[in-house]
Amino acid sequence: MNTADQYLKAIYLAQRIEDGPASTGTLADLLEVSPASVNEMIGKLEDRELVDHEKYKGASLTNEGLERAHDALQTYCIIERFLANVLEVEEFKDEARALESVIDDTVAERLDTIIDRPDQCPDCFDAEEDCCELLELEASGHAD
Repeated sequence: MNTADQYLKAIYLAQRIEDGPASTGTLADLLEVSPASVNEMIGKLEDRELVDHEKYKGASLTNEGLERAHDALQTYCIIERFLANVLEVEEFKDEARALESVIDDTVAERLDTIIDRPDQCPDCFDAEEDCCELLELEASGHAD
């Protein structure tokens, strides 16, 4: 997953949080970058017709952007689920964030064969909690 995909994933999640276009501030918080960096990348994504941006309203994904964001989030969920449920890594969120930019589709597909990913993935991802709703239930089982 490349940087553009990480931004698309963040826009997708921010749109769910804000129930509308993703604001620069929310994206900067989600990605832990400056608002200036967000604006620069949104411009690039808009040039590639992955995002529509309206000044003072925010960014919205185009159909192609939505498809790529969905794929990026699914890959992230696969990594997160593998770390939490198979390897039982306590800091799975931090590790998943670090790995999402270096795991390619082939590796993600192979990890997916190991985990028990629900059919509704990644729609089960809770944008506010920044992890899968179902994963939290499974992860809490490891704490017992």
